[in-house]
Amino acid sequence: MRIELTDKNVKLLGRTVSFGDTLLLSLSGSGIEFEYTGKGFDITFTGGEAAALKDNEANYARIGIYVNGAITKDFLLSQKELTVHIGEESLSGTAPFVIRIMKLSECAMSLVGIKPLEVFDGDTVKPTHAKALKIEFIGDSITCGYGVEDPEPMHDFKTGTENVTRGFAFKTAKALDADFQMFSISGYGIISGYTPDPAERHADQLIPDFYESMGLSYDKLDGIPSSQDIKWDFSRYVPDIVVLNLGTNDDSYCQDDKDRQAWYASEYMKFLKVIRKYNAKAYIVCAFGLMGDRLYPTICGAVKTYTEETGDVRITTVHLPEQDPAVGYGANYHPLESEHEKAAKVLTEALSTLIP
Repeated sequence: MRIELTDKNVKLLGRTVSFGDTLLLSLSGSGIEFEYTGKGFDITFTGGEAAALKDNEANYARIGIYVNGAITKDFLLSQKELTVHIGEESLSGTAPFVIRIMKLSECAMSLVGIKPLEVFDGDTVKPTHAKALKIEFIGDSITCGYGVEDPEPMHDFKTGTENVTRGFAFKTAKALDADFQMFSISGYGIISGYTPDPAERHADQLIPDFYESMGLSYDKLDGIPSSQDIKWDFSRYVPDIVVLNLGTNDDSYCQDDKDRQAWYASEYMKFLKVIRKYNAKAYIVCAFGLMGDRLYPTICGAVKTYTEETGDVRITTVHLPEQDPAVGYGANYHPLESEHEKAAKVLTEALSTLIP
């Protein structure tokens, strides 16, 4: 028996869009969640061009399958189609079982499609309940959980060591028992993507250019438009809080240049207006500092000016604790999970004061 992946049957996590019988997962943390009673089910995943390439292990999409909160399957999608069986050996305890199928890696490197569930006759599938609180996180590699599972700072990016569930954003949502939606792309910023040379601005790596879409991906699934060409319907997920954490990559370009910092502040304010356009009632939280806080005063100034110009007072800033060098680093000097936990604690406490 086939179960279509619609909001009538499953809870949709993050920005997802259906094309025919395929549910597209693009951004980190996107997926499905449902209550299941039965003897086991099959789920078929489809990969894009990235999955078809040999020796592309660093970029294969990473997928996690959870049963009652415990991870049961964790794998990289290295082929165009893969069917995974979740049997009775994974379904211990008393039904119904809460099943979560989620993309652990980010949108840029690879995409995932999910086909309808195949269950036994008589099995039941229904959506898990929506949470009382909804949060959207907008960010970069930090939000994606880049390198969080690789304690070697000289190592480069791999989807296999990237895990959104070990990042501060996911941890904050979990601590607040909130639904979550991520919009995050590694290396991207407000006025420039990451650059090793401050003389060279990466103007094509800007989050505001893609925020109204399903994200940015260099991958593509057969018969499905590119993620950046798919418009997102903001009415489908209305957050109570939007957390914006962007500036680490911009800082590689701005450095201590006051003119560049002022330009960053100006574009930051423009993006705040875009966020407010699509999230009229949400509280906007501008968080920063986990990988250095040089731009934090600039962000505070931008928020102050934005409030004065617009009269919008449903906005605040939160200074996140900088990762401790004594603890060590993840890949490419990104935060380890322990540092994400510290940031999540600070952010959770701050967001708690905004919840009615």
